[in-house]
Amino acid sequence: MEYVSRSPEETRQIAARLAAALRGGDVVALSGDLGAGKTTFVQGLARALGVAAEITSPTFTLMNVYSLVGPDPTLKYLVHIDTYRLKNEDELLAVGAEDYIGDPASLCLIEWPEKIPGLLRGKNLATVSLAHTDPATRTICITKKHLSGV
Repeated sequence: MEYVSRSPEETRQIAARLAAALRGGDVVALSGDLGAGKTTFVQGLARALGVAAEITSPTFTLMNVYSLVGPDPTLKYLVHIDTYRLKNEDELLAVGAEDYIGDPASLCLIEWPEKIPGLLRGKNLATVSLAHTDPATRTICITKKHLSGV
């Protein structure tokens, strides 16, 4: 599906639609240039899942883990990973990311997924590509075979 967002709030609303179709173990791979709206998308998805904490990009910490309390008692964690500064996959392994990626109790949102192809191989992936159309507009493409209602 392709969407056009004309504001950060519209980007968050599009993300909320995706949140309704995701399940534990899913991985959302977010691609786009710097400033394309990846973290804004994560904020909308997190808010839709009931995360009250402020969502910021874990560029320097690599990974932020948020506890979830919602209608699905099996989904316990929202994990936000940013691999922009990553030198190799081992750095992500060192912070315990492999415990969450693909785990049925976790939903992982990964910025710059192209840097960790080995960790994503065989995972249930939704791909979100964000692109600048102009300074105030983004095109957001979401692909995943089994999602409906997105």
